[in-house]
Amino acid sequence: MKLIVDSGSSKTTWYLLTNTADGSTQCLTAGINPFFQKTSDIIKTLKNEYILEKELISAIYFYGAGITDQSKKDELYGVLSGFFGLTKIHIESDLLAAARSLCGNEEGIAAILGTGSNSCYYDGEKVTLHVSPLGYILGDEGSGAVMGRLLVADVLKNQFPQSLTKHFYEKHNTTKSEVMEHVYRKPFPNRYLASFTKFMLENIHEEKIANIISGSFTSFFNRNIAQYPQSRKLPVQFTGSVAWHFSDLLKDAASKAGFSVGRITQNPMHDLLAYHKK
Repeated sequence: MKLIVDSGSSKTTWYLLTNTADGSTQCLTAGINPFFQKTSDIIKTLKNEYILEKELISAIYFYGAGITDQSKKDELYGVLSGFFGLTKIHIESDLLAAARSLCGNEEGIAAILGTGSNSCYYDGEKVTLHVSPLGYILGDEGSGAVMGRLLVADVLKNQFPQSLTKHFYEKHNTTKSEVMEHVYRKPFPNRYLASFTKFMLENIHEEKIANIISGSFTSFFNRNIAQYPQSRKLPVQFTGSVAWHFSDLLKDAASKAGFSVGRITQNPMHDLLAYHKK
């Protein structure tokens, strides 16, 4: 049986392709990202949270965030081979997973908008053009982490109406000091910042919040998608929770920037399973 894995910075979805009626068995764990995590932390996540059967797995196809170079692939391969006792393990970026799920065997522009953001031109077989996202400090335009960072910054700098700022602190039962502690001293500040997209969705009618979302999407198109020559003739296909929940503002920002939007999926797994079943 094949184990298909889609791992982002916030969560990892594990699907075991079986011969049962529904064709798969699912398990969720915390996100696995070798760029930000130590090997020991990844092993701890596997031991504590992975619950699917291991004995009948014949091959693993792992697609993940933070697979930035061969050294990260090798690092993760060592962890997975040790945990599962397998050698047939294919490790690729979550961007290839997005491209395969959104475009199949056709060329296209594929993009991820979730905790982080990413994009590429996919020729139907492989990623041939890629603008580095650079992470939530230097890049990741349009991502949940960046939107959350901009939101929190405006809250702390008193840029919102007093009623909205008060609602933010009460909603999250937090203080300025606690926010600063999470961002600057605790692990995974990107996950923490991205968690505030729920608040943004609930208050999307507020002009300042809508402007943060729209502005971040506009930056994503101008600083990333515009660099692909094919983007003026091909629609941009999206996967990820941010793209899914803020699809109306995403389409509007695309139109204003001169791009068209194709499919938007909440996550790539359904279509990625179909790809591997072939």
